[in-house]
Amino acid sequence: MTVDLKKYPTIAAYAEKTAEPAWFTELRTKSLEKAASLALPSFEKIRYQRWPIQLKQPLERKNSSKELIEEIKPEQTENMVVQLGQDTLELKVSNELSSQGVIVCDWQTALQEHSDLVKKYFMQKAVKINEDLLTAQHVAHLTSGLFIYIPKNVVLKKAFTSYFIQDATAKNDYVHHVIIVAGENSEFSYLENLKTVGEQATTANIIVEVIAQENSHVKFASVDRLGAKTTTYLNRRGYLEKNAKIDWSMGMMNDGNIVGDFDSDLVGAESHSEVKIVAISTGKQIQGIDTRVTNIGKHTIGHILQHGVILSRSSLVFNGIGHILKGAKGADAQQESRVLMLSNKAKGDANPILLIDDNDVTAGHAASIGRVNQEQLYYLMSRGLPKKMAERLVIIGFLGPVLAAIPSKLIREQLKITIERKLIDGQKDE
Repeated sequence: MTVDLKKYPTIAAYAEKTAEPAWFTELRTKSLEKAASLALPSFEKIRYQRWPIQLKQPLERKNSSKELIEEIKPEQTENMVVQLGQDTLELKVSNELSSQGVIVCDWQTALQEHSDLVKKYFMQKAVKINEDLLTAQHVAHLTSGLFIYIPKNVVLKKAFTSYFIQDATAKNDYVHHVIIVAGENSEFSYLENLKTVGEQATTANIIVEVIAQENSHVKFASVDRLGAKTTTYLNRRGYLEKNAKIDWSMGMMNDGNIVGDFDSDLVGAESHSEVKIVAISTGKQIQGIDTRVTNIGKHTIGHILQHGVILSRSSLVFNGIGHILKGAKGADAQQESRVLMLSNKAKGDANPILLIDDNDVTAGHAASIGRVNQEQLYYLMSRGLPKKMAERLVIIGFLGPVLAAIPSKLIREQLKITIERKLIDGQKDE
């Protein structure tokens, strides 16, 4: 150990209380020191720098009242985890998973029982330690998360479902980390639910790393609905080796201000990433979503499909970035970002960016910002539907191409229900 923990009494107290390995405690202190010289990450047309997005509270082990889970009522599945704040309330792993050597455990257990694996993958490939102020603060303040490791040649037919519930009944920072490692020739499906209980003004800093090794296939789906008073930095990154594939399907239904930083690095030849995002902004909310796919290996494929809806006085920015690096011969980078506006006071931006550093590649983009089709609306209202219901049907139709492209029927249905609820709540603000 090279760090004098006497200089960091809160970190020392937390490490002792949680039996944290020394190497990770040292990472915390070094990241805390480094943070002082790092800048916030910059995203095109997303102006968030004055938000309360930096982590201010000291590191501390806190428990949440288990009664709060009654507000969420997680759906029971064969493979699932339920976490409330820093506490893991439930973890179920089927015989199919455990008999094949799959590791699924909460963050503290992973550090204690699988320290070598965590050290090998934690912010080494998908996200780099201390790449900016928010990632450095994340390491220094991290208190909860999940670690999933799928061994080589393991193909899992049943999905794993997570419920990560932020406890905002007090002004606690929510700092959460997920690592998914898919071994060679493995297949794995994962559904993530982010929710909030409580109404205190809070900050959330969440990072998800998916490492897809050679010939693996990961289906990652999420339904996110963090609270109106939660300011969030949500970073989901993929690192893909040769012939690996990650299907990202994300429903951004949050109620508070959020920066979504979604990147896929196609490192290995013939790796493939499909990114599908639906987003709805309501009230005075601001959502900035920066989606990037970087083609590094030869004959890699990166596709981005984003559709969003904005109501009331809210704002939504879609950045779609396809970057083909030098040497990525035969790469394919395609993107589509479309925004539907339902209010004269709303603000939207669909910002396509193509960065091409090599020849013999395929690249293209489409972007649009528009209003509700009045003919469609009139037709539905002429059939007796109230205006607000007719608007919701038009919106569902607008989001339909993205929903239809999501592989999992379960996720499609869950997103439709969540979208309907979000739209009903948003129309109350009109």
